[in-house]
Amino acid sequence: ALRKGSELEKAFATAALVYSNAAGPRGELPRGDARRLLQTQFPSFIQGQENKPKYREIISALDEESENKMDFEDFMILLVSVALMSDLLREIRNVKTTK
Repeated sequence: ALRKGSELEKAFATAALVYSNAAGPRGELPRGDARRLLQTQFPSFIQGQENKPKYREIISALDEESENKMDFEDFMILLVSVALMSDLLREIRNVKTTK
């Protein structure tokens, strides 16, 4: 459906598809599963973040409430939060500004 879509549309559709494949029949994802998705589908963004207090706070909340479920909106907020603090995002910004 998105063959002619923009790169951003394709990226968002991919995130929605990954979430949808992992979510239960009600469209919700256990927080523990969200952590595993971060580790398997977002490794370049979480690499090196383990010692950052904000990252540890996010992950500990996922661990403490591992049975609680999140919807797609919460999952996307999680992805954006992790991406914003990542070293990879900083590297991407540096490449863009040096071109």
